[in-house]
Amino acid sequence: MQFTYANPTRIEFGQGKIASIKDAIPADQKVLVIYGGGSIKRNGVYDQVKEALSGHTWVEFSGVEPNPRAETLDKAVALCKEQGIDFILAVGGGSVIDGSKYVAAAAKYDGAGWDIMERKHTVTEALPLGAILTLPATGSESNQGAVITRGETQDKLAFMSPAVQPKFAVMDPDVMKTLPENQVVNGLVDAWVHICEQYLTKPHPAKVQDGYAETLLRTLLSLANDFDKRDSDEWRANLMWTANQALNGLIGTGVPHDWATHMIGHELTALYGVDHGRSLAIIQPWLLRNQMEFKQAKLEQMGRNVFALEEGDDLAERTVQAIEKFYHSLNVKTQLEEYTGTREEAVNAVVEQLERHQMVQLGENQSITLDRSREILEKAVA
Repeated sequence: MQFTYANPTRIEFGQGKIASIKDAIPADQKVLVIYGGGSIKRNGVYDQVKEALSGHTWVEFSGVEPNPRAETLDKAVALCKEQGIDFILAVGGGSVIDGSKYVAAAAKYDGAGWDIMERKHTVTEALPLGAILTLPATGSESNQGAVITRGETQDKLAFMSPAVQPKFAVMDPDVMKTLPENQVVNGLVDAWVHICEQYLTKPHPAKVQDGYAETLLRTLLSLANDFDKRDSDEWRANLMWTANQALNGLIGTGVPHDWATHMIGHELTALYGVDHGRSLAIIQPWLLRNQMEFKQAKLEQMGRNVFALEEGDDLAERTVQAIEKFYHSLNVKTQLEEYTGTREEAVNAVVEQLERHQMVQLGENQSITLDRSREILEKAVA
């Protein structure tokens, strides 16, 4: 229970809030608007951004992929340097915002941008950036982290720096109206696992963090149970706010963190193109069972306080089963079924990637060795 906590991102939450960026970005700063595949032009967000920036000088960069690739982002870095960009506006989900953080940092660095991901360059300065969130999932709109992929080598790595924390985040639930169902599901699952990575560790005295984590989990569980109501303003707003709170740093202050599910899941995405949220659902239940000796107490607490399960000797295992039921209710699989080669080759490929990325001792206890990762994968790969 010793920590420093600050979250300087200003949140503009609610319908019609995109207009607020007019005053949030200084009028004399040249803006680069970064977005993804063009859905913002179909759902009206682009027009709202264009109107809000009518008094600014701005250029745009599109084509940022899900699981944003350095090869694409480096083109945006070059554009920043060529055009003398002063401010970056990310318009999209976590991938666009993560990618924009990479661009903001790399634009202030003379070397190769990938140096940031390989820890060869420590980010101490970056172009200022803001975010307009279109897909609730990662919480990237108000935190310091980003995950970037290099397609050439199938590397998926993360970096964190206070320098890339967004100055503001616009969160208008109306932008979710045109999202495909699978993206909404992915966001719900991603937020769920973000909370679990900071909650399902070991007992500690931080009652506020635990209590708030449980509230967020119960909220996501209720949203999954009411998934047929996902077109309502209330449903959308609650998912958008919950996903933000899941990873804005608050519930993780002063408590143990895990993140092994993410580290292993990243390799499934890099190797086999599995959606990020779905890669987490594939790994998490089997990892929890593998680490039961450490996680039993918190799993039992989750069973009582989130799922309202009855006491009993098998409470921890029934909690894992309840998590699986939660995923299955959203038609999210808990085993990897599509991969290249044999099952043994798939397991070996992921383990080799973990070793290459030095992910050889994972989890809050550093107890997930490569052998333990292999055990988890042997259960998680169908």
